[in-house]
Amino acid sequence: MGQLSANLFHGGVDQLSHATVKVLGGSLLSRLVVVSNRVAMVKQSRPGAEGGLAVAVRAALRQRGGIWFGWSGKTLERDYSQPSVTEVGKITYATVDLTQRDYDEYYKGFANSTLWPLFHYRLDLAEFTQHTWAGYQRVNALFAHRLQPLLKDSDIIWVHDYHFMLFADQLRNAGCKQKIGFFLHIPWPAVPVFTALPMHREIVKALCAYDLLGFQTDEDLLSFQDYIRREADGQVDKDGVIKAFGRTLRTAVFPIGIDTEVFAGMAAESEDSKQVIRLRKSLLGRDLIIGVDRLDYSKGLINRVEAFEHLLTSYPDNRGKVVFLQINPPSRSDVTDYVDIRHELEATAGRVNGTFAEYDWVPIRYLNKSFSRRVLSGFFRSSKVGFVTPLRDGMNLVAKEFVAAQSPKNPGVLVLSRFAGAARELDGALTVNPYDIEGVAERLQEALSMPLKARRERWQSMYSAIARNDVTAWREDFLEQLNRGIQGH
Repeated sequence: MGQLSANLFHGGVDQLSHATVKVLGGSLLSRLVVVSNRVAMVKQSRPGAEGGLAVAVRAALRQRGGIWFGWSGKTLERDYSQPSVTEVGKITYATVDLTQRDYDEYYKGFANSTLWPLFHYRLDLAEFTQHTWAGYQRVNALFAHRLQPLLKDSDIIWVHDYHFMLFADQLRNAGCKQKIGFFLHIPWPAVPVFTALPMHREIVKALCAYDLLGFQTDEDLLSFQDYIRREADGQVDKDGVIKAFGRTLRTAVFPIGIDTEVFAGMAAESEDSKQVIRLRKSLLGRDLIIGVDRLDYSKGLINRVEAFEHLLTSYPDNRGKVVFLQINPPSRSDVTDYVDIRHELEATAGRVNGTFAEYDWVPIRYLNKSFSRRVLSGFFRSSKVGFVTPLRDGMNLVAKEFVAAQSPKNPGVLVLSRFAGAARELDGALTVNPYDIEGVAERLQEALSMPLKARRERWQSMYSAIARNDVTAWREDFLEQLNRGIQGH
């Protein structure tokens, strides 16, 4: 990959020279620099509005202090802007704008029309073009060279997700020697799937410029290591150390968690909120099944609605007694595949309602809008069943949030896809194959009729797991291994 011109390297150093270096646990910790595609600025007017990566990253930076660097979400017609820098408490936000061309080729193109579908095993939807690949390379180089002047030699850099798999390689080419870790939030596909990507070797070679690669599950890790052995002629040691492409690095599993106690407390407090009271009143004593997902084909939304339809068909006693609330915040509305899934989902839900609804009961409430995490936590707590059935998911924090939100005295039941990373930890869930419509309906019926004692036992097992492996444990485990480096190699 070519180097960008020297004018990308100037500016911004003095603004960040005073960023936090903090003593924790008696040891001096290097400043933390987090890199992600989007940088979510704090919005004081909307507490509890964030989830997923934003919550996890902010928790890390609030604890340790440092820089959060990435795309501003804005596009320009031409020219590249210098990073915009804002300080909020211990966190320094540094953001870069993209040109419309970069947005189309890097974000909308290679990231979301090539990598996302392929990594979620949707080869039929993946597009392979050289111009979007060039855009992905160009933006990884742009971001790396924008970040470089802001770095200190002692920094630890933590890069997130599939948008920046080439990032460390660009920093190394510019002479950066800092420890750099990478965490993949989505699944890593099996070798026969990944090698369908024409530039698979270039991507893995660039990933080997990191010091630590983190994956959500053992399956993801083994798939990557399998590639190293079979396609890169590399070596994989028992402790996860890889030698390939002239580099030595560590690979490991770090299942991402949530801020369990905070979310549980939020759910308990939200029981008295006007939105939650309004929801409960509208149910008129009916059981609530809830699903909350981004509007994405990987979430198995059509299969989910069809499974609920099968529940009403095969177990007619549920008619008039249960409501399925499916919440889908809009996602990537300028990508054709996402527009198509919305239309198909609306049509399917409408067909089910048209078949089963009565004048005083509508079986499916489909909402294509966003709610704050605080409101959602109350909705979860009011639900008899959490319905989380992606066709493929790196982890799925909604599953963990549903568990955290439950009342210990009267918890709901989680119905969870075996293809979500969370299924490895949440052993108290009713695990399903989302492609098996009849099987999912049977599990829904089991969840709706499960006795209180069994629900409590299953919930306690899951809550213990997410309390133990929360976002703090995830963060500290990753950063500790990155800081420790590779011993004996």
